[in-house]
Amino acid sequence: MPQSRKSQISLIDTSFYHCISRCVRQSFLCGVDAHSGHSYEHRRGWVEERLLFLTSVFAIDICAYAVMSNHTHVVLCVDKALADGWDTNEILQRYHRVHKGTLITQKFMHGDSLSQGELISLDDTVEIYRKRLYDISWFMRNLNECIARQANKEDGCKGRFWEGRFKSQALLDESAVLACMAYVDLNPIRAKMAETPETSKHTSIKKRIDAAKNQQSQPRVLMPFVSSSRDEMLKGIAYSFNDYCELIDTTSRCIRDDNSGYMDNNQSPILERLGLATAQWLTLTTEFEKHFCYAAGAEQMMNTFKRHTQHQRLRGMGKAKELLKQA
Repeated sequence: MPQSRKSQISLIDTSFYHCISRCVRQSFLCGVDAHSGHSYEHRRGWVEERLLFLTSVFAIDICAYAVMSNHTHVVLCVDKALADGWDTNEILQRYHRVHKGTLITQKFMHGDSLSQGELISLDDTVEIYRKRLYDISWFMRNLNECIARQANKEDGCKGRFWEGRFKSQALLDESAVLACMAYVDLNPIRAKMAETPETSKHTSIKKRIDAAKNQQSQPRVLMPFVSSSRDEMLKGIAYSFNDYCELIDTTSRCIRDDNSGYMDNNQSPILERLGLATAQWLTLTTEFEKHFCYAAGAEQMMNTFKRHTQHQRLRGMGKAKELLKQA
């Protein structure tokens, strides 16, 4: 039975979420349809472009993404504090980039004078828009509806394009976040669509590597790595980008060659810091969706999330003890 969003999203527990959307109809989102031979590869660019555009609108950062042949993965980080600090102009400017708003919000942005009643209505509307601009459901809606309209227009048909609502997994601690990011970045390699991370088209890892090669900096549209520092003034993923790239490269070779001998957790600063053994890491980065449903993290974090979201039980508690017990 589908779960309500309030039972899947709990910002008091975590700001990080893994979202997956899958297509209906046997026609592909992207790639080449084996039945018709028609190529939909260009649609992967649609998804990536729209996804990265939305980061300039919402108070939501992208940590990782992968656009596959019939589904998409994205790891998001909600920044509620950022949205809470926006004034009326900032809220409306951002919201009007993806929606028309109301007659009153349009009048305000055009500089027209408003009556007292209209000003009260404006304040109420702005607060509604503020909440939407850090709402994962609204983010995914603005991604999926846009792509569905484009694809349906191209296919000359109507109806659903996506398989119902997107799936969401709360990532409750550092181990879950890093493992899920790697799981997403390595999707094309597991699917044998690419040989290496740098050739994995329409993924966050390729975008990060390309930026490092060309600009010697990290892409602004993705949440940055801020080395291993825990300086609270720095917003980002508190690990070294070079360490992450090395770990992704090593893990990708293990997946490609089906050989765990490549990995030595003593040589990975990230695994050492997370307290994860090689076997734990490989299981997490190859079977993440299989073992966790609505949330992933250490046992204590899972129990807290379960209590806050009023779940009777959470699938993955056993695996949390086994795979994330040292996190």
